Amino acid sequence: MNIAVIGTGYVGLVTGTCFAEMGNHVICVDINEEKIAALCSGRLTIFEPDLELLFDRNVNQGRLTFTTNLKKAVDASKILFLALPTPEGEDGSADLSYVLNSAREIGAIIDEYKVIVDKSTVPVGTAERVHAMVAEYAKVDFDVVSNPEFLREGIAVEDFMKPDRVVIGTSSERARKLLEQLYEPFVRQGNPIIFMDERSAEMTKYAANSYLATRISFMNEIANLCELLGADVDMVRKGVGSDLRIGKRFLFPGIGYGGSCFPKDVKALAKTAGDIGYDVKILSSVMKVNERQRILLAKKLEEYYGGNLKGKKIGMWGISFKPNTDDIREAPSLYIINELLRMGATISVYDPEALSNLKRTFRDKLEYCEEMYQCLQDADALLILTEWSLFRTPDFDKMGSMMKSKVIFDGRNLYNLEQLEECGFYYNSIGRKTVIPKKEPVNKSEKLLS
Repeated sequence: MNIAVIGTGYVGLVTGTCFAEMGNHVICVDINEEKIAALCSGRLTIFEPDLELLFDRNVNQGRLTFTTNLKKAVDASKILFLALPTPEGEDGSADLSYVLNSAREIGAIIDEYKVIVDKSTVPVGTAERVHAMVAEYAKVDFDVVSNPEFLREGIAVEDFMKPDRVVIGTSSERARKLLEQLYEPFVRQGNPIIFMDERSAEMTKYAANSYLATRISFMNEIANLCELLGADVDMVRKGVGSDLRIGKRFLFPGIGYGGSCFPKDVKALAKTAGDIGYDVKILSSVMKVNERQRILLAKKLEEYYGGNLKGKKIGMWGISFKPNTDDIREAPSLYIINELLRMGATISVYDPEALSNLKRTFRDKLEYCEEMYQCLQDADALLILTEWSLFRTPDFDKMGSMMKSKVIFDGRNLYNLEQLEECGFYYNSIGRKTVIPKKEPVNKSEKLLS
């Protein structure tokens, strides 16, 4: 098929590349001339594992092209995917200006039947608004379909190529046949293509993300209780997750959820409910828990140092909101950094992929390290904020010899408590007992946390 993907952000670029990998001819469109120039020259503008191989292959074989010319892309394509930003508005609602502006432009261009697909995460009722906008200008038949994405950053290519399910919202039999044909190669292992009405498809995306965010916040609450009551959240997690009614996924405690989806989507769903007079109390609690959890390590560190962090050097491992991505949008690390800077600490950071994005936000306020141990030199403490694989088995002897104090605050529970005790570290994690070295603590305020 001939496909246009409008928007070359995270979703658009993965979507376009993966459709091309299945033999389709894909034109990706963006108004950002610099981004299009980079893509045309063969340079990816996002980091995502396994994407580069597919990108290079399909660009070289001519199935994947890029342009700033919307009319060229629309004229050449039967199916038009809208993979546009829906940023959070000041009131928490999703800003649909990019989607609706593109709908208006498409309406003025199309001169034959097209299927216009909302790939972006959009509030319930958006397909109708897009249809109305296109209809103001179009003089030919068209259909608007809701086809929400369920991509997880870090494994997005695998998610697209082997989806758990494909959700398609349409009331048009003509559009249904085209989308079924397009997606059939991706579900040959038997996973379903689920057809439903447009509003239900839009709601499915919000409901899924909000439920997962709820699981995360719930387990973070349990972790905090475990610390207070002397239980071990890792044991609790295993016991709970072995219940087949619950399952093992999204039960790991930590420093809260972040990224481009969960924070924005929970707020947007709560706003949608509020607009019709319904108070979704669970979502309000989920957001409050997350706001508290994402600065938890900063509060623990402040307490450890008796409220005085001025002049303290803090090393940080991991900045991206999750491993295997360079995405720092709504990452808990950003909130922790701001808190520590406010308290007067100096911060030295390392992340395998996200440093360039972090530099654009904090500029010269931080020390940026190109190697993970570099940021530990003379550090008073280490904070672990992202569970990158290379952080899981570090050289603890080397760490201890470089740091001013052998102190770790771990927001991802990466290490074995007994091992850290043997290595002589003070080790504070999430929902587990605090490891305090057998020797007299260097900092007397450690006793407060024992």
